[in-house]
Amino acid sequence: KGSNDDDNATISDVSVEVNPSNSSPTPDSQSNNDPSDNDSTEALAKALSSMLTSLIKDFDSKAHDTLTSQDLLSSSIDRLTRELDQLLEDAPLPFIMQHAAKFSNVRKRVFSLNLLLKSIQRRIDNIDRMLSMGLQHEKTVTEDS
Repeated sequence: KGSNDDDNATISDVSVEVNPSNSSPTPDSQSNNDPSDNDSTEALAKALSSMLTSLIKDFDSKAHDTLTSQDLLSSSIDRLTRELDQLLEDAPLPFIMQHAAKFSNVRKRVFSLNLLLKSIQRRIDNIDRMLSMGLQHEKTVTEDS
């Protein structure tokens, strides 16, 4: 671990022990006749899958919270824009018009960011779905063996 232990406190460390005698492929090591190799490979695959699933769920949760926050921000900006429009109707001063333009620009940027976050959320959902389908397929193949 480095000096950023506090920043990475939510990420679990995973260590894998590699046997140097099996590091070079030989005909014996490539055959899947040794049940301990299959067990260790399966255990490693499950550990990696479990770690990735928990990370994706964590990112998914944070992305959802961010989307909710962005929606709230967007509605607040919309409300302020309406109030500024009303203010402009009452007193069209150059100062007010300048700030109205700034709010309009912020509103466009928030909208653009919302679209980007929703795209990222869809991608995370697709990755999660593919991992889930892979686990189900792996479980089915293992049970059939």
